[in-house]
Amino acid sequence: MDMAELKDRARQRLVVVGNGMAGIRAVEELLALAPDLYDITVFGAEPHPNYNRILLSPVLAGEQAFGDIVLNPPEWYAERRIALYMGKRVSAIDRARREVVAEDGAVAGYDRLLLATGSSPVMLPIPGRELEGVIGYRDIADTEYMMEAAGQRRGAVVIGGGLLGLEAANGLRLRGMDVAVVHLADWLLERQLDLQAGELLRRALEARGIRFLMGRQTAALLDDGQGRVRGVRFSDGEEIPAELVVMAVGIRPNAALAEAAGLHCSRGVVVDDTLQTSDPRIYAVGECASHRGVAYGLVAPLFEQAKVCANHLARLGMARYGGSVSSTKLKVTGIDLFSAGDFMGGDGCEEIVLSDPAGGVYKKLVLRGDKLAGVCLYGDTSDGAWYFKLLREGRSVADLRDTLMFGETAIGDAGVQGQSRAAAMKDEDEVCGCNGVCKGAIVKAIQDKGLFTLDEVKKHTKAASSCGSCSGLVEQVLMSVVGSSFQETPKTKAVCGCTGHSHAELRQAIREHHLLTHAEVFHFLEWRTPNGCASCRPAVNYYLLSTWPHEAVDDPQSRFINERAHANIQKDGTFSVIPQMKGGVTTADELRRIADVADKYRVKMLKVTGGQRIDLLGIKKEDLVDVWRDLGMNSGHAYGKSIRTVKTCVGSEFCRFGTQNSTQMGIDLETMLANMWSPHKVKLAVSGCPRNCAEAGIKDVGVIAVESGWELYVGGNGGIKTEVAQFLCKVKTAEEVKEYGGAFLQLYREEAYYLDRTVHYIARVGLDYIKARVVDDADNRRALHQRLLFSLQGLPDPWAARVAGAQKREFIPIAVEA
Repeated sequence: MDMAELKDRARQRLVVVGNGMAGIRAVEELLALAPDLYDITVFGAEPHPNYNRILLSPVLAGEQAFGDIVLNPPEWYAERRIALYMGKRVSAIDRARREVVAEDGAVAGYDRLLLATGSSPVMLPIPGRELEGVIGYRDIADTEYMMEAAGQRRGAVVIGGGLLGLEAANGLRLRGMDVAVVHLADWLLERQLDLQAGELLRRALEARGIRFLMGRQTAALLDDGQGRVRGVRFSDGEEIPAELVVMAVGIRPNAALAEAAGLHCSRGVVVDDTLQTSDPRIYAVGECASHRGVAYGLVAPLFEQAKVCANHLARLGMARYGGSVSSTKLKVTGIDLFSAGDFMGGDGCEEIVLSDPAGGVYKKLVLRGDKLAGVCLYGDTSDGAWYFKLLREGRSVADLRDTLMFGETAIGDAGVQGQSRAAAMKDEDEVCGCNGVCKGAIVKAIQDKGLFTLDEVKKHTKAASSCGSCSGLVEQVLMSVVGSSFQETPKTKAVCGCTGHSHAELRQAIREHHLLTHAEVFHFLEWRTPNGCASCRPAVNYYLLSTWPHEAVDDPQSRFINERAHANIQKDGTFSVIPQMKGGVTTADELRRIADVADKYRVKMLKVTGGQRIDLLGIKKEDLVDVWRDLGMNSGHAYGKSIRTVKTCVGSEFCRFGTQNSTQMGIDLETMLANMWSPHKVKLAVSGCPRNCAEAGIKDVGVIAVESGWELYVGGNGGIKTEVAQFLCKVKTAEEVKEYGGAFLQLYREEAYYLDRTVHYIARVGLDYIKARVVDDADNRRALHQRLLFSLQGLPDPWAARVAGAQKREFIPIAVEA
C-alpha cells in the first residue's frame, strides 16, 4: 500500500446536508485549515450548485442572471474531490449507524455531520394559501416563477413590507407588473428603520410605481374558480385583485430533519458556542441553527458561524461564536439605507438626528452613555461601516460628539478631509461586513498575489462576494494599491450569464475582428444563449455602433423601450415628450406650438425640467408621431443612454457678471453632440462666470467661463448620489472647449463599459490617465475629436424619420394592429 492510499484511508467522512451559502462557506474554511482531513459529501435539495441567495433580488430585477450569482460551480467540487448530490433531499439521519438517508434511498456514512438546511418562508395560515399563483420568496425557483408570471400576468400583491418583500416588489415592478405591497405595520421595515426613515423609503418606492397598503391584515386569498388566485381580502372586508401573490412575512428554520433524529431543537437546531448540537458528532450552521435562542437570517452572522464551525471540524478547537451584531441593507438599486443596533432608542438613550426630507437624507444615531448603541441611515450610507465598527467595538465616542454625525472624514485621526474613503481607512478597518474582511487583508492579498481586478480580489479575500454593497469601496482599495494598472487587465466581470466574456473582452473582439452584427458577435465569442438576453443585447448593440459607426447596423429590438420609441415611458404606460431647446433657448412661435399640442392631445401636465426644457407628460404611444409632426421640433434625447441636455445661464450677453457667451457655447455643444449615443446618459452645462448658475460642477462635462477663457470639469453627477466634477483643464477659446470636451466624451464612448456613468469610468481609469490622453497628447486629442465628429456625421433625425413613416409598427397599439 503506497503513501497516497494510506493517506486516503486516514481521512474521515464529513457529510454536509445543505448546499447553500452557510454550509459551503464552512467547507471552504475547513479546506483552508485542513485540506486532507475529510472525504466530503454534500447533499443539496435544489438542482443547482451553491449560489448567492442574497443576490436573487437583482436577478428578479433583471440586473443580473443566475449564472452571475453562482458561487461554486460543479467544477469547484470536483477539483476538491467533494461528492456533490444536487436535487437530492436528505429525509433521515440514523445517529446509531452514523448515516444519512436521502429520499431516493441513497445512504452516506459520516464521522462528522454538518447540518446547513437553511429556512423556509412562512406562509400565512389563511384560506387560499394553496392556490396556484401564491408563493413564498426564498430560492431561485421562486425567482424564476415570478419572472415567468411577470411575462404573463399584470397585477401582483406582495404581503410583507420587510427586506425580501420590498425587493420582490421592486423586481416585479421593473418587469412591468402593477405591484401593491400589503404591510401589517404602520411603516416599512419597522424592524430595521424608524418611522421617519420608513416614510422616506415608502415615498421613494411609490415614486417607482409601487403602491402601499399599510396597517392592513390579510384575511383570505380569493379563488378564481379554477384553482388560481384572483385577489386578496382584508380583515375589514375590502378586496383587491391579484394574479400573483408573494408572501414575504418571515422565515422558519428547517429543523424537522434534526428534530426527527432526536436532536435538541427550539426555534431551530440548538447549538453551543462551537456550533455543536446535542450530538457531539453533529454541527449546525446558518438559518437552521439556534444559538443562545437566536436564529440569524443575515449572511454576515452565518459566515461567522461557518468560520468557527470549520475551526472545530479541523480539530483546532480554539474558536468560539458569541453571537453577532448584524446590520441591514436593502438590495434595491438606487435606494441606500443602513441600520444596526438599537436604533429605536428609549429610556437612558440620547438621539442625534439629521433630517433633510427634501434631499432624501435621514440620519439617526442613538447613544447610550458615551457609546454608540444604534444607527439608522437613509439616503447617505457612506459612513455605515464606520458607525458599525464603533458599535461593535463598544468604543467611547465622547471625544467625537461634535463631529460624529458628519462621519469618518470629519474626524481628525481619519486623515485629511477630502481623501477617498479607502485612503482614509486604517488597515484594521472593516471593508466587507458580510465576510469580515479588513482593508489590510485586501491590500496584502493584492500585493502578495498580484491582483488587478475586483473579481480577483473577491476570489482571494471574499470581500464584495456576498451582497456586493462594498464593491465600490473594494475597488477604491484596489486602485489605491495598483494605480493605473487597474484598468489594464482584461479580467473583469462577465457581461451577463450568456457568456463568460467581460465587457473589455467583448469590445476588444468587436474591434480586432471587425464584427458588425449581433449574430457575428454571438457566433465568434460562442455565446451560451444563441440570441442573447435583455442584459447583453443592448451592450452588444452599443459596442457595435460605437466601434464601427456607419458600418454596424442599429438593432432597435436590442434597445430599451424608451430608445425604441424615442420618448420616455411613464409609470402609467404613457410617454413624455421634451421638445429640444438648445441651451434652454426657445421662441414665441415654438411656445405657441407647444401650447397648441398640449391642448390638442390633452397633455396631462406641462412641466419645466431641471435641464431648462418643457416636458409634455401623459401622451399615448399611438399619438407620439402626430405630436412630433405638429410640434415640428426635435424631441431631445431626454430618455436614452445618450446626450441629454446642455444647460446654460444667460452669460455675458445679458448678465452683468458674465465673462463669456455661455448660451451660445451651450447651443454649439448641443448641436455638435446631437444624436450621440453613449454608455450611459450624458449631461453638460455651461456657466458664464464662476458663480456657476448652470450647476456645471455636477455634470458629466461642465464648462465654466472665466475672464481669460474657460475651465472644463468632468465626471460630475447630480443624481441619487451627487458627485462633484473634477477639474480637467483650462482653455482659451470656444473651439478648444468643443475639441477638449468632445475628445473626453469620445474617450468615454470608446472605453467605458455599457451603463457606466462618466464618474465610474474615471474612477476605474484615473483622472491622470484622462489628462494624459486628452490634455497632454494633442495629436490623440484631435484624433478623438475627429472620431467623434465622424461618428455623428450624417445621422438621421429620428423624429423626422418617424414622422415620415419609419418604424411605423412601433407606434401602433397591439389591439388595433390585431
